[in-house]
Amino acid sequence: MPAKSEVTGKVALIGAGHMGAALATGWLRARRGGLTAETLVIIDPKPTEAVEALAERHGVAVLPELTKRAAADVDRVVLAVKPQVFGQIAGSLPAKLPSGALIISILAGIGLNTLGRAFPGHPIVRAMPNTPGAIGKGITVGISNHDADGPEYRAAAETLLKVTGAFEWVEEERMMDAVTAVSGSGPAYVFLMCEALARAGEAEGLPPALAEKLAVATVAGAGALLEEGHKRKSADAAALRRQVTSPGGTTQAAMDVLMGGGGLPMLIRNAVSAAERQARKLGGSMQF
Repeated sequence: MPAKSEVTGKVALIGAGHMGAALATGWLRARRGGLTAETLVIIDPKPTEAVEALAERHGVAVLPELTKRAAADVDRVVLAVKPQVFGQIAGSLPAKLPSGALIISILAGIGLNTLGRAFPGHPIVRAMPNTPGAIGKGITVGISNHDADGPEYRAAAETLLKVTGAFEWVEEERMMDAVTAVSGSGPAYVFLMCEALARAGEAEGLPPALAEKLAVATVAGAGALLEEGHKRKSADAAALRRQVTSPGGTTQAAMDVLMGGGGLPMLIRNAVSAAERQARKLGGSMQF
């Protein structure tokens, strides 16, 4: 592995679903630390039309499985399949890989111990991205095993994964299930909020198209405002909420409902807790 952050070797992407395709798109469009047709191979037995078009446009090889020959020059492997098929690929993939190849897994619930048993002796990084990464607005959190603690491995993994957005490291694996519950599953919570806001507008008499447009613009604008406040360290979510909530006003009336008796904060707390428990359950059932 190169002892620097630039991507210089060959990468095998195992699985080109939503997140895998987002990563491949990011690698191929990145000006700094990106990949080329010569340094990327996509492994997917049933690639989507979008992935096939991406591969054709850039001249990237798409194979139904990683052969020993194709794996000869691979020094980084990104596992992006569904967790349920991990056992299938883990049975045959390790024997094809060069010793010391870095394994980067974005499989929800698959822990470092399980990955280590499947890929003994390999440096391994376990990471959790999220779906906004498809447009470069995501966030990924990673943790490495002992063999990948060296800065060259972490730098190589971070360079690959940062094409979808921000990146953070944690040092305790138990945090990964909470990360999954907050940022991995979190976009769905926001989408539900937007959906509910649009339907509520309809219930108050707004035309459906206008209600949808207002809800989407509001959620997107509020997110951008929050991001700017966080970036400039000028305002956090609580401060922005207080700014828009005038005492005795319309927003205050809505906040009284959303926050009364635990309300939305408690509902979100329970939702995140349920997602975290499910992540641990998945991890416990995905033994290799």
